[in-house]
Amino acid sequence: MLKGLGGLGDMAKMMKQAQEMQGKMAQMQDELGNVLVEGVSGAGLVKATATAKGELKGLDIDPSIFNGEDKEVVEDLILAAIKDAQSKASERAQEEMAKMAEGLGLPAGTKLPF
Repeated sequence: MLKGLGGLGDMAKMMKQAQEMQGKMAQMQDELGNVLVEGVSGAGLVKATATAKGELKGLDIDPSIFNGEDKEVVEDLILAAIKDAQSKASERAQEEMAKMAEGLGLPAGTKLPF
């Protein structure tokens, strides 16, 4: 179609690839909202579930830790579980982005989105 136009043909191809990548990025962002990760603290006494986007979805607390005197400990365990879930969500999102970059033929270590 753009054969005799030299560099313009390459530019059109690059634009098409960029549009495809944008579509795949949007799809992946939607999919990350469905991937669940679990953060744990206190040897499993507190568990936080989040999406790979980092949205907190659930919190499970073992009833054995409820004691009025341990309020600060319980609060710390809850925060630790949430932070663990958020960290795992971030790691999972980066893994998925790396897979997509590899699938697009981008060099290893390319960070998406740019």
